[in-house]
Amino acid sequence: MSRPRFTYSEPVRFTVSDDTVLVTDGGLATELEARGHDLSDDLWSARLLMDAPAEIAAVHDAFFAAGAVIATTASYQASFDGYAQRGIGRTDAELLLRRSVELGKAARDRAGGTGWVAASVGPYGATLAGGEEYIGRYGLSVAALADWHRPRLEILTAAQPDVLALETVPDIDEAEALVELVQDLGVPAWLSYTIAGEHTRAGQSLAEAFAVAAGIAEIVAVGVNCCDPSDVLHAVTVAHDVTGKPVVVYPNSGEVWDGAGRHWTGNADFSPALAADWVAAGARIVGGCCRIRPTDITAIAAAVR
Repeated sequence: MSRPRFTYSEPVRFTVSDDTVLVTDGGLATELEARGHDLSDDLWSARLLMDAPAEIAAVHDAFFAAGAVIATTASYQASFDGYAQRGIGRTDAELLLRRSVELGKAARDRAGGTGWVAASVGPYGATLAGGEEYIGRYGLSVAALADWHRPRLEILTAAQPDVLALETVPDIDEAEALVELVQDLGVPAWLSYTIAGEHTRAGQSLAEAFAVAAGIAEIVAVGVNCCDPSDVLHAVTVAHDVTGKPVVVYPNSGEVWDGAGRHWTGNADFSPALAADWVAAGARIVGGCCRIRPTDITAIAAAVR
């Protein structure tokens, strides 16, 4: 049975053009940890939607002040399943999801009202809280993944962000489920994979992965996030060649997440200067993910001017 498409009360403002580069924010959770918060539980930064929403607001403010024009909400790891495990019912969970968008909107308004709010839609693996999004292939069908994602997407969409950020997607199956949902709901979104080298985390070719979004009007940009910065340039070229769409990129620092130990390992190799090469190859939304700080965003903004 078909479902009604959402109608925004205001015109959707989010557009990506060939002659403009939009700077998105960096690691929200990284900044929350830097402000003294322990994010080691399964809800990660989504816990602070309950416990310390003002701290999330402060991080949004910091990234806007650093030069970002897009705030990504704290809903990445927020899910009905995850909140239920903490004894939080569906009604309260819906309020928290909406709160994530409201916090981003309020920060945008404090920054002058000229930015955008991207509602983060993390992958199914994120809610398993063991780093499964860096592996993919959960054993669920496309239909099962769509059924799992739909309620959260409906709530986030009803809160009217400017765009949905379908991010850190490790697997074509999950991408197909998410693309099907945004088409059904009629909302703009970007689709961003997490990759390793020249493949998705599940081992699929990037050409095959990006082809999922080709010709889909609701997908306004495609790209990669939370990957090694050295993997970005090739992905930008493939994404642009396969889809013809603007490309979104926001890698992590180059360190590696240890899901079992819940900490980052290895060395950082992120350089804001790389952003100019990504833009030259077709990237039009550029920022950072985990371990990328406001000072990095300021440097990215300077590099892509």
